[in-house]
Amino acid sequence: MSSINYSEKIPNNVNLSEDRTLQRALEGWQPSFINWWDDVGPEGSTNYDVYLRTAVSVDPAGWAQFGHVKMRDYRWGIFLNPGDAERQIHFGDHKGEKAWTDVPGEHRANLRRIIVTQGDTEPASVEQQRHLGLTAPSMYDLRNLFQVNVEEGRHLWAMVYLLHKHFGRDGREEADALLERQSGDANNPRILGAFNEKTPDWLSFFMFTYFTDRDGKFQLAALAESAFDPLARTTKFMLTEEAHHMFVGESGVSRVVQRTCQVMNELKTDDPQKVRAAGAIDLDTVQRYLNFHYSVTIDLFGADQSSNAATFYSSGLKGRYEEGKRTDDHQLKGQTYKVLEVVNGQLVEKEVPMLNALNEVLRDDYIKDSVAGVGRWNKVIEKAGVPFRLQVPHKAFNRAIGALAGIRLAPDGRVVSENEWHARKNEWLPSDDDRAFVASLMGRVVEPGKFANWIAPPVMGINRQPVNYEYVRFG
Repeated sequence: MSSINYSEKIPNNVNLSEDRTLQRALEGWQPSFINWWDDVGPEGSTNYDVYLRTAVSVDPAGWAQFGHVKMRDYRWGIFLNPGDAERQIHFGDHKGEKAWTDVPGEHRANLRRIIVTQGDTEPASVEQQRHLGLTAPSMYDLRNLFQVNVEEGRHLWAMVYLLHKHFGRDGREEADALLERQSGDANNPRILGAFNEKTPDWLSFFMFTYFTDRDGKFQLAALAESAFDPLARTTKFMLTEEAHHMFVGESGVSRVVQRTCQVMNELKTDDPQKVRAAGAIDLDTVQRYLNFHYSVTIDLFGADQSSNAATFYSSGLKGRYEEGKRTDDHQLKGQTYKVLEVVNGQLVEKEVPMLNALNEVLRDDYIKDSVAGVGRWNKVIEKAGVPFRLQVPHKAFNRAIGALAGIRLAPDGRVVSENEWHARKNEWLPSDDDRAFVASLMGRVVEPGKFANWIAPPVMGINRQPVNYEYVRFG
């Protein structure tokens, strides 16, 4: 079914009431989710009425309705794209066979690992953004933050449903553990490094939603190709919601850049200190934030050579980005791909079996997509007549995973000495002073139509509402 049943305790379009055991198990997990939301969800937001979109269908057209909803009353639920009874596996060793509606025993451990890893990222980002509502630059931005938060919470529900339905007791224990780990916790951190980094300010939030949520897009797109049909159908709908998160990031950075250029032109200066003194974020600092979030995020794709990636693909568990649009044999045996390594102090390319390089293939697809958005930010700078261009650093810059981990590179890809790295690190990555300056700008502005001095207003509001619409009612 495409419509969603909101008459049940857990909204769903999977006929949950026909499986009473599963329904009881999920209803048993629901209070733990609410407790987690109360403990580490958006701070102080419980009684806010927020202009949120809520999924009412999984039809591509008109799947959401907008309206003011109390944050804690948001109806998190389980929504899958419609299935195709005749769907076939279209890559890997099982190509041409019928897609699986349940988990094959031999792939159980790997599928559980994939789902748990994806599921762990969803609550992590909510935890990372917990305090941002206290320093929102506008009511419009506050509303967007909360929209991202509730949908990340729903994505957690999507993965928990799969764990409960298809993995028995193991799945239920994994679902419980998703609420026990916490971002940045010294004893029980989130699984992936980027989800333990702090998101202390709104420039970090915009960079996170542009770069890290884009990683989510590519990971979900690869899972949407899976031979395990429930996972494919689940992630396809998650992708629909993820698009807004990337919009928040791209438009947010764009508005920061626009305001900075406006200040530079008003003052007729490119001096970062004068720009800062005027209460805007200088473009050099924006570049350093970009370098940090980009490099941390591309580590999320994993090691450049991975036997697990080969196994996941050959087994049909996880495809490539837009697998169905590619014109090769979709099995990739005997094919090669170029990866980087350092030889005698220089970066060199080497050919490796493509099956082992699938993390790198997905990373390179992500990089192309990321670069396109940075180009759109540069259009804003160009339009303002400012001679400065943002750029993504070399993909080997500041890496912590794989063969390039710990290699010292300048953003332009030049291998540098340990001494030069430490001497110039603050030119390339945000320094403590940068972060302190950005933090100093973070003051709450929540009157309708008002915006903090360091960010430009958006061109239009959400769902064609005016920019000065009352997106949040504080009660």
